[in-house]
Order: sequence, then structure tokens, then C-alpha cells
Amino acid sequence: MYNLNGKVALVTGAGGRNGIGRAIALRLAEEGADVVVNDVAERPYAADDTEWGGLSDVVSEIVAMNRRAISVVADVSEAQQVAEMVEKTVSHFGKIDILVNNAGTKAGKDRVPVVDLAEEDWDRVQRVNVKGVFLCCREVARRLIAQGTGGKIINLSSLRGKQGAASYAAYSASKFAVIGLTQSLAHELAPHQINVNALCPSLVDTERVAHLASAFMPQDLSTDEQHAEYVRQSEQSVPLGRLAEGADVAKMAAFLASEEAAYLTGVSIPVAGGALMD
Repeated sequence: MYNLNGKVALVTGAGGRNGIGRAIALRLAEEGADVVVNDVAERPYAADDTEWGGLSDVVSEIVAMNRRAISVVADVSEAQQVAEMVEKTVSHFGKIDILVNNAGTKAGKDRVPVVDLAEEDWDRVQRVNVKGVFLCCREVARRLIAQGTGGKIINLSSLRGKQGAASYAAYSASKFAVIGLTQSLAHELAPHQINVNALCPSLVDTERVAHLASAFMPQDLSTDEQHAEYVRQSEQSVPLGRLAEGADVAKMAAFLASEEAAYLTGVSIPVAGGALMD
């Protein structure tokens, strides 16, 4: 539909079986792109899913679509690792056209009231969710400017990047920052025909939901009961009556990566089932 034939995309945080990153990588490949998939480990959720091969399985799925794909393990919060990741992308495919900044921290001890929030937990969230996006944007933008052929940068913010909530201060602050970075970059890169936009999903039923459920649900419930109750409560705030799926976000990413969105830049689009209406 969107004709990404001949395009090269880099998608960070793509190693989870149920994750947004994998869904986006597969959808971009379906639209014709060759894809580099990244995560902080080959199998970032190995403890949660012993049968899933992580990045190698995503690469296999893309290759099965008759598209080219490689994986690069890198920590997006480390400048040198980001530079090496982008260099590997360009060395292998000859260029880069699309960046999707999807990598983010797992929910953990940061999901507490500010008065109980440890400095190290605040710093961990900002390091990955903000610094990681900055470093990837900076490195890819330099390449895109040098190539002189335009490009697309898509940053994953969140519903919480537009609307704060109790016990989400570190996460929400990081996602608000992503929107601000997106808007500033959109101004800076527009003369180079590089579009910079953000997606703001509501809760997506990925591996991270288990971590959220563990943080917020009663500890006397089993893991499965925590998950089910957290999902049930979350769905009540969504007018469309269900949690988002990775495919919902991937559809919007494919659109923003295509020439159909050539006149959009600096926007932050809720993918929230009506939970947030701009």
C-alpha cells in the first residue's frame, strides 16, 4: 500500500515477540523495506519467553518475506554503540532512509510516586527513553543530511507523553521530552526534506504489561491474575474497548514512513483507541 521498495529502515527495540518494534519491522518489510532490527540483547525477554529467539527470529521472518534484514545488538544510550549500529546499517545496505526509535526501558521501580522515586531509577528511564532517542536521531540525521535524499524519523512517545498520571512521573517526563525533541528536530531537518514525527500509543499488550501488572496489581495475586486484572482495568478507559496491539502502531508507522505522509512533520499522533482525543 505504501510502497517502501528500495528503502532501508532501522528499528530499535525490536527483539520482543509481542513488542511494538517487531510489529513495525515486519510491517515495513511487508511494504517493501529492507530492515535493520536492534535491541540491547539478542533475546531481551529470554527470561519471560524461552522459546522466542529474539532478533534472529525477527530477521528470519523478514527474510521469509523476500526482504533483506540484519540485526545489531546495541545499547541506544551509548553514543559509540549507536554510531557503530548506524555504520553497520550503511555499510551493509549502502544507505539509511527510515529510523524508528522504539527502544525504551522496562517498567520497574520507577512506577512509584515522586516522593518514593529513587534518583537512579529516574536516571535509568531518561537515559534510554530520552538520551537514546537523541543519540539515534543525531547519528541518523547526520547520515540523512549527507545523503541528501530526504528521509523519515519516527519517534515512539506515548499517551503518557501527552497526559501525565500518578506513579508515571519518570516515564511521562521522558515521553513528553520525546515530543519536544521531535518538534525541534522537525524544524531543523525540514530544509533537508527529512520528516520527523512521533507516535503516542496507549497501553499495548506487549511483554512490558507483565512488568506493569507486577508493579501496580496486588501482590497476593498470581502473575496471570495480575496480568488479567491490569488488562481489564486498562481497557475500561479506552472508548474502543480494547488495548492497542502492535499492529495498530505499526500501521501508523508505515504511513509516516511513506510518501503518503510527505507533508506531515512535527506531529505527535495518538494511537489510543479514543483514550486521548487531540
